[in-house]
Amino acid sequence: MKDLTKGSPVKAMCLFALPLLIGNLFQLFYGLADTRIVGSCLGDDALTSVYATTTLNDLIVGFLVGITNGFAVITARNFGAGDMEKVRKTFASSIKLGLIVSAVLTVLSLVFLEDILRFLNTPEEHIIPGMEYIGVILGGMTFSMLYNAFASTLRAVGDTAAPLVFLIISAFVNIGLDLLFIEVFSLGVGGAALATIVSQALSFIACLVYVNVRYPQLRLKLSDFRTDLSLDKQLMGTGVSMGLMSSLVYMGTVVLQGAINDLGPTIILAHGAARKVTSIFMLPFGIFGMTMATYCGQCYGAGEYKRVKKGVFAATGISWAWCLITIIVSWTFVPVVIRLITDTDNAEAVEWATMYLKFDSIFYFITAVISPFRNALQGVGDHVTPLVSSGLELLGKSLAAYILAPMIGYWGIIVTEPIVWAIMVIPLIVKMFKFFRKAETGQNSTETE
Repeated sequence: MKDLTKGSPVKAMCLFALPLLIGNLFQLFYGLADTRIVGSCLGDDALTSVYATTTLNDLIVGFLVGITNGFAVITARNFGAGDMEKVRKTFASSIKLGLIVSAVLTVLSLVFLEDILRFLNTPEEHIIPGMEYIGVILGGMTFSMLYNAFASTLRAVGDTAAPLVFLIISAFVNIGLDLLFIEVFSLGVGGAALATIVSQALSFIACLVYVNVRYPQLRLKLSDFRTDLSLDKQLMGTGVSMGLMSSLVYMGTVVLQGAINDLGPTIILAHGAARKVTSIFMLPFGIFGMTMATYCGQCYGAGEYKRVKKGVFAATGISWAWCLITIIVSWTFVPVVIRLITDTDNAEAVEWATMYLKFDSIFYFITAVISPFRNALQGVGDHVTPLVSSGLELLGKSLAAYILAPMIGYWGIIVTEPIVWAIMVIPLIVKMFKFFRKAETGQNSTETE
């Protein structure tokens, strides 16, 4: 367990963030391995079917993961306050509530899956293979939730090393299963999805064993699962807020995907590949966002309000340094990266994906502010402002999908995100600096605002 309320903020955050970064790189790695194996073994059509449904996966599973990350914010606050009994009860309630939410989401998403894909304008020839892929992913989302519930609780108490080890193992297992299910058993795109679910289930089991062996303080008893309406309300308030924050972001992406699907298979392939590279470029922003949620949660619980400001500025500064690297890569090596990821010979798709990344990477300095600020506000108890910001993102992307894309095609998609970023960052900056001023004057609560 690691206390983030003491010592140098930069050192504490970087030591906390480094295992997260490595772990998420491996998570991306096996996502890219899926892409590469599907593309090389099954061809561009199968890969397009996967890309056409990826945003739906991000939306639904992202909401569930956001909820468990929100639960962990409360765990971090209790840990920062030194209340280990409350930490354990929060952990138990997180699992209980997560299971309920994941069960509801699984049933609803599978029942309406075909309708959703048609609503997203998925090309007819990609609906059946798309359902084959995304249906398995959504059917196994409970394993994703369970792994994330354990991993986020470990992060909340300062342990980022163990989830890293489990992710690394999971990445290699996933690749091996991809090849087994696709090449040997000929399970098609469904085999790639099944490999992902099995590897996540193994990660959850590893976390379960580790927590029970390594942390007796977190070893759950039946009594820990007793309903505490006050605690459940607190958890759902933070969890739903972070879940909605994530889902509003992904919902905007889903709306854009509907417009992209109307632009044809080449653009679907190009955008899917570009988003894979974007996920790598934006990874540090997300890592420092996750770090801020735990760091600020612990500091807030311990009453170290001025320390929050130091951490937020440090995270933003490091993220800006990374922005320079992404711009250089976007304007030099991106076409090679796109071909490595997709194994495609479609030159037009590579050209469009490259253009998307060249243009949008210039504006990453804005999104480098969004993630740390948004998660820091969640950590200090402001659940409204991040939702307002995410709502602005959804509105902007919806307008782009229905106005810009029909007018100017894929360029409408390319220019949308920088415009949206510039708008949605405004309420985050205003509210974050308001918290800083209150911290300087000794005021410290945002939860009642």
